[in-house]
Amino acid sequence: MKVVQTLSIIVAITITALTMSPAFAASKTIMLSVPTMDCEVCPITVRKALNKVKGVSRIDVNPEKRIVVATFDDTQTNAEALTETTKNAGYPSQVVEARQ
Repeated sequence: MKVVQTLSIIVAITITALTMSPAFAASKTIMLSVPTMDCEVCPITVRKALNKVKGVSRIDVNPEKRIVVATFDDTQTNAEALTETTKNAGYPSQVVEARQ
């Protein structure tokens, strides 16, 4: 009986650890339109603001097209948080494309 209880506890701990593991996090990529990003400093400001968001792993800025491509861990942040971040930095944005 003790062996069964011990095994049950081990299984429960293992399942909990696996489901909380970052291995189950999905990396997502979104494209943001940032229409007010129209000066030399704008892309730097937007990049710095987005890089401070926990879970963001990559930011690519195309100032000519006024587009930002952001890759992030969807267990730590989301598209709404990223658009809110650009807005708070002075550059409102909207999602124009989302990929997984």
